[in-house]
Amino acid sequence: MLADANVLLVLAVILVFGTLFGAVARSFHLPSVTGQIVAGILIGSSAFGILTDDSLHSLEPLVDFALGLMAVSVGSHLNFRRLAVARKRLLLLLILEATLTPLLVYTGLSIFTDVTWYTALLLATIAISTAPATVLAIVKETASRGSFVTTLIAGVALNNLVCIILFEIARTIARTALSPHEGTLLASMAVPLRQISFSLLLGVVIGLLLIGATRRVVRSDRLAVMSLIAILLTTGLSAHLGLSVLLACLCLGVTLANVTPDREEIGHRVFDSFESAIFAVFFTVAGMELHFQSLGISGAMAGIMFVTRLGGKMLAGYLSMSMAGATDRFRRFLGMSLAPQAGLAVGLMLLVTEDSAFSQIHELFLAVVLAVVLLNESIGPILTRSGLKRSGDFGRDRARVLDFLSEQNITTELAGPDKESAIRQLIDLTLSAHNLKVDSETLFQAVMSGEEVASTCVGEGLALPHARLDVGDRIVGAMGISRDGLELETPDGRPVHCMVLILTPKSMPERHLEVLSALAASIGHDWSIQNQLYHIDSPAHADELIHLDQQFEDWNYYLEDPWRGLRPRPDGVECRLKWSADSADTLPLGAWSNSGPERRRSGCAGCRSGWHHLRNLWIPK
Repeated sequence: MLADANVLLVLAVILVFGTLFGAVARSFHLPSVTGQIVAGILIGSSAFGILTDDSLHSLEPLVDFALGLMAVSVGSHLNFRRLAVARKRLLLLLILEATLTPLLVYTGLSIFTDVTWYTALLLATIAISTAPATVLAIVKETASRGSFVTTLIAGVALNNLVCIILFEIARTIARTALSPHEGTLLASMAVPLRQISFSLLLGVVIGLLLIGATRRVVRSDRLAVMSLIAILLTTGLSAHLGLSVLLACLCLGVTLANVTPDREEIGHRVFDSFESAIFAVFFTVAGMELHFQSLGISGAMAGIMFVTRLGGKMLAGYLSMSMAGATDRFRRFLGMSLAPQAGLAVGLMLLVTEDSAFSQIHELFLAVVLAVVLLNESIGPILTRSGLKRSGDFGRDRARVLDFLSEQNITTELAGPDKESAIRQLIDLTLSAHNLKVDSETLFQAVMSGEEVASTCVGEGLALPHARLDVGDRIVGAMGISRDGLELETPDGRPVHCMVLILTPKSMPERHLEVLSALAASIGHDWSIQNQLYHIDSPAHADELIHLDQQFEDWNYYLEDPWRGLRPRPDGVECRLKWSADSADTLPLGAWSNSGPERRRSGCAGCRSGWHHLRNLWIPK
C-alpha cells in the first residue's frame, strides 16, 4: 500500500503502529513488545500489507544500530566485580543452558522428525539464545529491579555469548559434513575462532578508546556524540569485516561496565530519552519479518523445537539455581523468564540461509527458525513478565530508603572478632562493591572517630557504624551477618549478629537519618526479623528479607512517599530538640527525651548516642 514511501514516512508509520499497539498490549496487562510484534505482523505482507518487505531495506541501518545499542546495554550489566556474589549461579546457569537446552532440542528433533543431524545441530545451538532486547524492554517497562533482574540480564548476556560461539562451531561442523572436500574439520575451525576473537577484540578496543576520549569530557552533548560514534563504529566495522555485531557490541558494554563502572553517562545511557522509540521500531520491524506461511511449512517441527527449548530453559534454570543454593523464586521463575527469542536467532539464521554451502536446507531452515521465533516472541514476553512479577522484583525500580543494601554488599561471614576488624571487613566490601575512590584507612578513621564519641552498638544484636563524607552523591555501605555473634560491648549485653556500615555524603543529612531510623526501627524492634536475619543462609536470602519481606515494608518505604504505612502517635509526644543539618550525628543522651513507655525504643532503639529519629512521633499502622 505504501510501496513507494520514503524512509521517513516508513519510519513514522512503524513508530505510530508500534507505539499504539504497545499501549494497547499494556492495557491488557501484556508486554508492549508483544503488541509491537503483532503490529508488525498486521502492517507487513503477512496481513494487510501496509508496508512491503522492500520498504524494510531502507531501515536496515537503524535496525542494526538498535540491535547494537541493546547489546551494549545488556553487556553493561556484566560487571564481574559486582556479579562476584552471583558467580556460582551464573556459571551453573550458563553451563546447563549451553548443554541441557540444545540437548533436549536435538533429541526432540531427531526422534520426532526426519531432519538431518547437522540441521538439528544448527537448530539446537540457536535454541540457546534469549532475546536480550525483549528481556531488557520488559524489565524497563515493568520498572523491575533487584537480584533476580540482575541475574536474569547477566544470564541473557552470557547465554548470547556462548550461543554465538557454539553456533559458529556447529556451522563449521555442518559445512564440513556437507562439503568434505573443503578441508578437515580442524582446519575449518580456525575461521569461526578467528571471527569470535576479532569480534571480542574490536569491542574491547573501541570501549577503551571511548573511555580515553571522554576522560576529561563533562558536557552531556559531547558525551552523547562520542557514545553514538562508538556504537556506530562497532556496529559498522563488525558488519564490514564479517564479524559478529552482537558479540562486538556486547564486549563494548562489558568493557565500559568493568573499566569505568561509575561512569554511567557514557555508552547506552545517553539514549535513555528515546530508547522506547528504538524498541518500538525494532520489534515492529521484527514482526514484519515474521510470516504465517512459516507455520504452514514447518509447524510441527517448530512446535517440537518450541516445547523442547522452553523445557530446557526451565529445567536449566531450576537445576542451576537449586545447585547454587538460590532462593525459591530463582528456581521457579528464572527459566521461564528466559523464553523470548528474536534478533540473535534471526541473525544466526541468515548466516546459514545466505551461505551457498547450505542451499539444500535453506528453505526448511528459514521456515523453522522464523516459526519458532514467532512462537517465542508471542508467548515468551508474557512468560518473562509473569516471571518478573512472581519473583518480587516487579515495579521495584523506585528509590527506597535501604536501596544501598543489596546482595553484592552483604556478607554472611562477618568474622570480627573485635569491632575494628569487623568494620574493616565491611569497609573493604563497600569499596569493592561500589568502586569508591577513597582510601580504606581514611574511611576507617572517619568511622572510628564516631565510635570514640559513643558506641554504635545499639543493642538487640545490631550495630550501626557510620560516617559522613565530603565526597559522593549517594549513600553507600555494607551489611555483615554473624550467626555466632560478635562479643562486643553492647547496652543489653547481647552479642552483635548484624552490623551495617553506612557512609553518607554530608549533603544528605536527612537521608542519613532516615537510613538510621529505618534500620533501628525494623531490625532493632522486630524479634521476627532478628530471628530470620541473624540466622540467614546467604546474601541473596538477606537481600530478599530486606527488600521483599512484608515486615520491612513499613520502614523500607519509597522515598517519594516517606510516611507510607505510618500514623501519628496517639500520645502526641514531641521531641524537645530539633535536629539541624549543621549538628553532629551523635548527641549526648538526655539532650532530648520522650515521655511514655516507648522511650526505651523511641528514636534511637536503645542507642546511647541518642540519634534523633525522624519517625519518633510516628508508629506503624
